[in-house]
Amino acid sequence: LIFTASISAKPAKSSKEKIWIDPVKANAEHPKFKYIGEYKSKTTDHFYQVTLLKDGQYLITTYEKGLPGRGWDKTITAKSEIFTQDQLDQASKNWTKVLYKSPTLGKQAPENVTLKMPEGFSNVTDGILMAGEKTTKEVGSFKMHLEFMLPFKPHQDPSHQDNGNSGIYIFNNYEIQVLNTFALDYLATQFPIKTKSKNNQWCGCLYKMKLADVNMTLPPLTWQTYDIEFTAPVFEGEKKVKNARLTLHHNGVKIHDDVELKKGTGAGARRPQLAKGHIYFQEHGNPVQYRNIWLVEEPKP
Repeated sequence: LIFTASISAKPAKSSKEKIWIDPVKANAEHPKFKYIGEYKSKTTDHFYQVTLLKDGQYLITTYEKGLPGRGWDKTITAKSEIFTQDQLDQASKNWTKVLYKSPTLGKQAPENVTLKMPEGFSNVTDGILMAGEKTTKEVGSFKMHLEFMLPFKPHQDPSHQDNGNSGIYIFNNYEIQVLNTFALDYLATQFPIKTKSKNNQWCGCLYKMKLADVNMTLPPLTWQTYDIEFTAPVFEGEKKVKNARLTLHHNGVKIHDDVELKKGTGAGARRPQLAKGHIYFQEHGNPVQYRNIWLVEEPKP
């Protein structure tokens, strides 16, 4: 499923800083975009994730027996290396590209939906909500489906906090990070590149609180899914008697399993926790796109 956005990014300061939000245009205009993706060896049980670095070289991460969340044998450590264009051209002669689609992509809202696009969310244009918007009303516990697309920013390395940065900020307390961290092994302690942020600030993580169980991030300009189950904290008067809890599937794979949220994440930890609130699609100067967002509010626990 390829969606050509009708909303353009802000003009870049120079050609080196151009940002793409349309995969068709990126493929036509940037000669190295086509190499980014997932691959399988034709002769071995090795799988690869390839992403572009800002210096024009590639970060290649090799997995055995499958890709993250899709068969990778975690007992065998992933291997990350830097390849030049010539090295990638030579190695990839023996690879086949893997095109993975989240099993929940395009999932339709049920009849008992509480909020859905466009009415339930602010400033939806042509079926797209850009980072910086929110739900139109406060909710309590909920189940939520959303789809997002990260921009292609070849002038920033993966993990840089200016590379597709957004976030799903529940009640302005609990943030699920959105960021381009494709091809990074979250369990690694060393990388062949200098990472630009801590791994608990990467895509799918509960921001600065808990690492995602597996990195299910797909390449930029690929539609991805979050399916969230959130139980709001319970209060008796002003006293909190039950903590919030969260389960998250990223591209169909569970990466947080009924996590107890004793406090907020990041800056959200400094704010009072709430029994009901808005859900914010955080804006950090990056044209992250959202679509097919809907929410079913759940009974009070």
